[in-house]
Amino acid sequence: MKYTLKKFVSMIVTLVVVSLCVFLAFNVLPGDPAVRMLGLEASPELIAQTREQMGLNDPFLVRYFRWFIAFVQGDFGTSYSYSVPVAGLVANKIPITLTMGLMAFVITVLISIPLGIVTAKYENGILDRIINVSNQIVMAIPPFFSGILITFVFGLILRIFTPGGFVSYTEDMGRFVRYLFFPSLAVALPKISMTVKMLRGSLIDEAAKDYTRTAYSRGNNTNGVLYRHVLKNAMIPVITFLGMALADMVAGSIVIEQVFSIPGISRILLTSISNRDYPVVEAIIMGIAVIVIVVNFLVDVIYRIVDPRIGIE
Repeated sequence: MKYTLKKFVSMIVTLVVVSLCVFLAFNVLPGDPAVRMLGLEASPELIAQTREQMGLNDPFLVRYFRWFIAFVQGDFGTSYSYSVPVAGLVANKIPITLTMGLMAFVITVLISIPLGIVTAKYENGILDRIINVSNQIVMAIPPFFSGILITFVFGLILRIFTPGGFVSYTEDMGRFVRYLFFPSLAVALPKISMTVKMLRGSLIDEAAKDYTRTAYSRGNNTNGVLYRHVLKNAMIPVITFLGMALADMVAGSIVIEQVFSIPGISRILLTSISNRDYPVVEAIIMGIAVIVIVVNFLVDVIYRIVDPRIGIE
């Protein structure tokens, strides 16, 4: 309980620090939000009145705490460009990005765990060497370039899917999920390679320990030792890595959305950055930060449950 409480407090402090950095970053940039909202032809009187209405004349800390409290309550402000609440602007885009991240995570788990076990079981064999070389190649390729290759091979040559033929989840959930499979695969590929490499090394290390030899001496065969004893211990660091990778894959989905022309958070984010629509950019960045920090907190808690030795001083 003490360990969980300590991690929870650390999570809250981290969120506050990140929110302060985000708010500060967009407040020191040149430009007047009132002018961006009204246009360059607005009169000085109207600009001054708008600044007062927006609270821009208040001290920095007052504006920060007002923004932070509103963010916690689900009020992300009003878009400068569209003059509508930010929450409504991004609400229907969030499920797309989150679905991609979750699908990438599931693909990573389903592919990497069996491959990691196979490479460790047949260490230094032909299959192990082929997978290791493939891992090195995949890890050297940036996800966005993997997305381009996947689009070219599976979309243009094999015609398994139609590039740019995105279907919204509100229209057809089945086609929505099928289209997101290949973008999710592009996000997952580097994580698959890293997970396979990590699991292989962890399994080999655990297999060399004394308890493994004891298990063999009791009459267990290779599969029995591997699946009943070694795999459980070897998975502990892998679970931590996968937990952190989940948050990273949600963030990485934003980049891949551009490659596959998916109307997710990325389109609004890039447009808002170009238009200096800071409330939208702040909301998206803070949303991503919250996902990353909360997932890391949950991973720490799960890690403590799996291995009670963690946190014991």
